[in-house]
Order: sequence, then structure tokens, then C-alpha cells
Amino acid sequence: MAHTEAELLDNPVAGRPALILRSPDFHAITEAVAEPVEGPAPLGWWLFFLPSLALLGLLGIAVSWLFWEGIGIWGLNVPVGWAWDITNFVFWVGIGHAGTLISAILFLFRQKWRTSINRSAEAMTIFAVMCAMLFPGIHVGRVWVAYWMFPIPNQMGMWPNFRSPLLWDVFAVSVYGTVSALFWYVGLIPDLATMRDRAKTPTRRFVYGLFALGWRGSVRQWHHYESAYLVLAALATPLVLSVHSVVSMDFAVSLLPGWHTTIFPPYFVAGAIFSGFAMVLTLMVICRTAFGLEHIITLRHFDYMAKIMLVTGSMVGFAYATEFFTSWYSGNPYEFFTFMNRALGPYAWAYWIMISCNVISPQIFWFRKARTSIPILFVLSIVINIGMWFERFVIIVTSLHRDFLPSAWGYFTPTVWDVSCLLGSFGLFFTMFCLFVRFLPMVATAEVKTVLPQADPHGPHGRGRDAPDRRVSVPASGGPAPAAEGAS
Repeated sequence: MAHTEAELLDNPVAGRPALILRSPDFHAITEAVAEPVEGPAPLGWWLFFLPSLALLGLLGIAVSWLFWEGIGIWGLNVPVGWAWDITNFVFWVGIGHAGTLISAILFLFRQKWRTSINRSAEAMTIFAVMCAMLFPGIHVGRVWVAYWMFPIPNQMGMWPNFRSPLLWDVFAVSVYGTVSALFWYVGLIPDLATMRDRAKTPTRRFVYGLFALGWRGSVRQWHHYESAYLVLAALATPLVLSVHSVVSMDFAVSLLPGWHTTIFPPYFVAGAIFSGFAMVLTLMVICRTAFGLEHIITLRHFDYMAKIMLVTGSMVGFAYATEFFTSWYSGNPYEFFTFMNRALGPYAWAYWIMISCNVISPQIFWFRKARTSIPILFVLSIVINIGMWFERFVIIVTSLHRDFLPSAWGYFTPTVWDVSCLLGSFGLFFTMFCLFVRFLPMVATAEVKTVLPQADPHGPHGRGRDAPDRRVSVPASGGPAPAAEGAS
């Protein structure tokens, strides 16, 4: 008796569902992944790409006007000198964390379910880092001296301030972006060779062949590929913990009540993974529906991601409670006032939006039906990222808007240019992601093939223990490819 995907997840007696449904062969996987790249762009892609491109144009206008007029066009005031600019920066750095965790940490722990989503998550990381790096550069005011943020040796006579959080951000995020891009590109090489061998025009064949670096799928090449991938995974793993810890130090090393706390590094890392997985979930729900990849990106993948979001969301909620307890237990009246002001002051509406989205809403993931319901997953993934943006807003603005003296109290109100920069950053992110899914395989084909039943050397469809190794190169027209084949 055949069982649906949801029935298999809900009824363990029915059997443990496979990571890939419909029992495809190797060639069918290649065809399914290559179809969005080789076929005409669907209407849904255009409906998503054109608004994203319009928002990217809005970003260009907003940044150009910012450079012309100065940061006075934003709603910054005394004492709120940081507001949406740094909020957006921390938000986008956090979004990029899930990609590295899925790619590196889950790879090192040999979690095979990552294979269907790791390529898109890695690309999402790179695009999120691009959005994040935009804001340290444009919020400094004097953009013509932005090179002061770079770690130029003091012997050059420029004397950068190595104690500045801006310099720490440049170190952390640029290293993170570089390693993430290398990790993404190395994993892409076998699939670029597949697209090269399937290309029907000389231009596509040349471009894909150029970036495939002469990949032929030989045993020697696979050996070097797997070694390089493992090294990059080992390099990327500590970056998951270090990057957002460094970003949290922008606040934690200050003496400002609400910021000066040691819980920030683990708290920020958990929040980054939380928001990053929410964005991966949003994108994967859209992609699997738009490109017919329901048999590759399955409810089982969403079930696992929802469990991780439940864990990290609970960690974030625990951090919120710890902050309040610490402020009360410390006996510092200024610290306690800051946290009570967050919950009951002029920005209480933002604080309770944060609590509702980040702490209360993920609790629905305790129920399997919620973890395997596409509408619930999609809505909650968006709600969670709204809450995580408000978390950064609450941390930054509510700690600044009431200084030690009541005469220095103020209220931040965003202007149209604040909103334009935020929406424009989403335009940059989604424009880049649309171009990615249109011109590159969004699923790691070579890795997905390794989780098929045919790839199990001891399974009923695999080769025996003493059978010859089948991981050799075949031409694109040669029928089903081996499990880890690069040129199908």
C-alpha cells in the first residue's frame, strides 16, 4: 500500500521515509535539478525577480541621496546615533549563519538530510553577507574615508583605530564571506561540469566550462575535491561561532546599560542560526513549489529545520529571561531601568512584537503536524524573521533613546530613507537569489545522489562489497550517472 509523504512522517509504523521521494534514478535527479537552469524562466520567477529588481533600484537611489546629503536624511538624533543602519547590519549577518551551519557543521556530523538544501543555503549566506557589508560602509557619514575601516598597517601613516568595532566587523564579516564563497564554489564545481556537458550553446558551454576548472570526475579529482571540501568545512565551522560573537562585541564591550553583558555572544549566535534557518525555510518553500522539487526538498527536510528552529528559539527566549534576571540581580538601577523601559516604555510595542514572534510563535513546532504543514511553516518563517529584526532594533534603540539624564532623552522615528534602505537591502538579496536559481543548480546534484538507495553499497540496489567502484566519468548522454558523478 502506498503512503503519502505526510503519512510516512506521522506514522512511524508505515516506514521511515526516504530523503528523496519517487525513487528517482541518478539521471532523473540531474534532469530535475537542471530543468530550472536550462528551461525557460517560469512566470513565477519573473513575478519575484522584477519587484526585487525594483527594490534594488530603490536602494541605489537611497544610497546615492545618502552620499549626497549625508546621514541626516535618516531619523538619527541625539541620543539615538545608531538605529536602523546597524539593526539592518546585524540582521543580515545573522541571516547568513544558517548556510554555513548547514554546509559545514552538519557536513562534519554526517547529516545526510542537508544535501537537498545546502547549496541554496550557502548562496543565501553569500548574498546576506553582501547586504550586511553595505551598512558599515554607508553609515559612517564620510564615505570618502571608508578605507579607514580596512586593516591598513600603521606604518603606512593612516593609523586606523584597531579598537573600533567597525574594524572588527570588517575583519569578521570579510573573512566569513570569503570562506563561505570558497566553500560554495568548491561544492559547485561538479555540477558546473554537468551543466557544461549538457550545454546546447557555445556560450553556455564556455562559461560553465571556464568555472568548472576542467572537472572530469576522475577518482583523483574526487579525492582532491573531498579533501578540499573537508578542509573548508573545518575552517567554516568556527566562523559560525566567531562572526556573530564579534558582532555582539560591538555592543558588549561598551559601558552602556542594556549592552554591557557577557551573554551577548552565545545569545547572538543562537539568534543568528534561528533567523538564518527561518530564511532558508522561506526560500525553500518557494523554490520547491516554483520549480517542482517536492520530491527532492521534502517535508522531512522541513521537519528537521523546524526542530532546529524550535531549539534555537527556546535558547533565544532563555537569553531574554536571563537578561532580565541579570539586570535585577546585579542591583544596578540603571541596568534594571533599561530592561523595564524595554518592556513598559515608549518602545514596549517593539519589545512585545519581538517576544511574540521569537518566543511564543515557534512553540507551535512542538507539534509534528505544524512542522510538516507548508502554510504554517511559510508563515512562521516570515514571522520569526520579523521578530528577529525587531530584536536587533530593541537592543540598539531602546538602550540609546533614554540616557542617564532625562534632558538627553529622545525618540527615534524612521524616515522614508530609513525604510528605503531596509527594503532596498531585501531587493539586493532577492535579486541575487533569483539570478542564482536561474543560472546555477540550486541543489547539490552530486551530493543528493549519494543519499539515493542506489548509492548504498550494501543496499538492495547498490553494489556489493566486492563489486568494482562505479564512480567514474560518463558523458552527458550516457544515461544514469553514478551516485557522486559530476558530469551526468
